[in-house]
Amino acid sequence: MTEILLLAAGLVAGAINTLAGGGSFILFPALLAAGVPPVLANASNTYASLPGYASGAIGFWPQIRAERRRLTLYTLIALVFGFLGAELLLRVSDAEFALIVPWLIGFAVTLFAFGGRINAWMARRAAGSLSMQRAGTIVLAGLLALVCLYGGFFNAGLGILLLAFLALAGLRDIHAMNGLKLWMSAIVALVAVARFASEGAIAWYEGSIALIGITIGGYGAARLAHLVPTGVLRGLIIVYGVGLTAYFFWTTYD
Repeated sequence: MTEILLLAAGLVAGAINTLAGGGSFILFPALLAAGVPPVLANASNTYASLPGYASGAIGFWPQIRAERRRLTLYTLIALVFGFLGAELLLRVSDAEFALIVPWLIGFAVTLFAFGGRINAWMARRAAGSLSMQRAGTIVLAGLLALVCLYGGFFNAGLGILLLAFLALAGLRDIHAMNGLKLWMSAIVALVAVARFASEGAIAWYEGSIALIGITIGGYGAARLAHLVPTGVLRGLIIVYGVGLTAYFFWTTYD
């Protein structure tokens, strides 16, 4: 029964990630429901999501390669701070992590709901202000470091934060932005998974079942994407995410 739950959650999460994003809102609670402790569930969610990031980055490689001027710095920051985020997670107990899960999910749901507006605002600020366009490398690197630190610690919402950063950094080509987003997400997830694995902090069996589901669901959704109204789907995910946040607050702090 647990296997069916995880496979189904993976299928749904993979489809949602392809169509609108937000698959972690399905998979992370499913891993918890399967009896995986909170820290391991979070790490296993990152593990299960990694192939989707990697395959997406491969698909966008021509656009990614065209941004080679930024690529080296962004990759180094993602490597270092994705690792540090994972290290931070490993220093938190299950009981401590359970207390912050409602806040993390609430933050991720807020990003999901308002991510488009955030990115548009960032783009306008960057386009309308020379000071923003010429923001020092150290400032932008610091912002990216914080985003990657968050991604190594808790993966949900990372893509939205990365898109907001890229808009602030002056990118306008949405394909290049999506490519770099997937590339950095893959790097953060890769080093985080490597660190989690070195400590035995991944539920390999449960995570692998979910990974299979995500892969199949993502591929299937890509084939059927033209049939699904993504606006309606996003609305349903937001409603579900708000309910999920309320549930975690209720069960954690009641």
